[in-house]
Amino acid sequence: MALFELTLVLLLIAVVLTALSRRLQIPYPSLLALAGAGIAFLPFAPTIEIDPELALALFIAPVLLDAAYDTSLRDLNRYKVSLILLALGAVIFTTVAVALVGWTMAGLPVAAAIALGAIVAPPDAVAAAAVLGQFKVPHRITAILEGESLLNDATALLIYRMSVSAAAGSILLSSAIPMILLSTVGSLAAGYVLGRLSLAILGRIDDPASGTVVQFASTFGVWILADRIGLSAIITIVVYAMTIARTSPRRMPARNRVSSYSVWETAVFVLNVLAFVLMGLQARSIVGRLAEQGQSEAFVFALAVLAIVIVSRLVWVLGCGAILRALARLGDEDRRKDAPTFRGGVLIGWCGMRGLVTLAAAFALPADFPGRDPIVLAAFTVVLGTLVLQGVSLKPLLSVLNLKPDQTVDREVAQARVAIMQAALDVLSSKTSSAAGAVREQYAAQRAIAENPEDAQAATEYDRLRLYAIKSQRDALERLRIDGTIGDEAYHRLEEEIDWSELAASPPGRFQPLTT
Repeated sequence: MALFELTLVLLLIAVVLTALSRRLQIPYPSLLALAGAGIAFLPFAPTIEIDPELALALFIAPVLLDAAYDTSLRDLNRYKVSLILLALGAVIFTTVAVALVGWTMAGLPVAAAIALGAIVAPPDAVAAAAVLGQFKVPHRITAILEGESLLNDATALLIYRMSVSAAAGSILLSSAIPMILLSTVGSLAAGYVLGRLSLAILGRIDDPASGTVVQFASTFGVWILADRIGLSAIITIVVYAMTIARTSPRRMPARNRVSSYSVWETAVFVLNVLAFVLMGLQARSIVGRLAEQGQSEAFVFALAVLAIVIVSRLVWVLGCGAILRALARLGDEDRRKDAPTFRGGVLIGWCGMRGLVTLAAAFALPADFPGRDPIVLAAFTVVLGTLVLQGVSLKPLLSVLNLKPDQTVDREVAQARVAIMQAALDVLSSKTSSAAGAVREQYAAQRAIAENPEDAQAATEYDRLRLYAIKSQRDALERLRIDGTIGDEAYHRLEEEIDWSELAASPPGRFQPLTT
């Protein structure tokens, strides 16, 4: 009961911290990390241990699906060289660097040291996106960070799984490559087949609540199934999500989709809060188990790992950037134009905050894993240190770098909006009724606004009038309920209709009412 009450309090505190983070323009996970660390000093906080397999399924499966669903295949292909260098090269480079420190400084077995490196290797783009989204940084940078955040999780977790199994003696690292290749091929096929099967089921569900429940159940089901039959649950869930994302818009009802988006956003937020709560609770028990001398050594080791994680990423990103720029100078003008810049490399290198995946992987270590306590403490230190040091300093760094504002996405939105408005006008051109004429005027007004990228999110005069009228509709509906003319069931049904009308009339991308 104490854990449940503490979690409720932390959820409410997290809401306040999120609002504060927007005001201060720092990532909300940074404040969550500080709050989670503060739990370790609460004398009444309960002691809790989480089942390793539950930790991976509970925290990683929905977060991976959420990230994979939003991943752009076009951007993955466009920036494939940078993504390969980061998702494979940077992860392996960081893993090796941390493993060397763990082996030489803490005396960890080789497999355990590699597991530590894999745990702290993958950055989390959520923290960076929370700040970068407030600034129009070059689209190339945000696309690379988001793509890396998805792909490096798969790389790091594959290394993590192998090293944990090797430490337990269940596999030999020398025989792991054939197993990885077989598992990868099987996971790609399973993810696609399960994605198509899930779409066939979701397309037949009209109730939003039922559809959202099926989405969550199928996400965990795919993870568990892949894990049980010896496939890579990480690769399977990523392919599964991408399969759904590419085909679901034409199969799922719009109401189900709008509802599921808000539920998934809330679920990922709650999982972040729970992870940081568990971080504080486990850090407290770990520190309590370490002897006084062992505490100081463990903290020194954890700080050393933090330093290696930050420095190794900067070295790798800036080094690869210098090589790519040198190669680009030997090519044509287009290659020179697409070459990564030094300032962009500094920003990407500094956006190495660790988050939920690192925490979940640390939780998932078996209780008898060699060096588990110093490994978990180091992982928590890396998460807390990167979120606080890099997350809080990200806004000042952006001011120093003074990157040119980017409107790539705004231009693409405006271009696509013009096309879809024209498609609506074309299909209505043969309709001669007065109602069709009024609808054509609305589409024409929206197309005219979309033709100017700077005003692409603005409301038309029709939208402003509809929102003005909707306010009066809400007032009239409220009076009908107050005077007893209608009951609550009728009230809520009409309220939902007005809500949908307001969403339809709100400016694209914004759902707040406007005043005239």
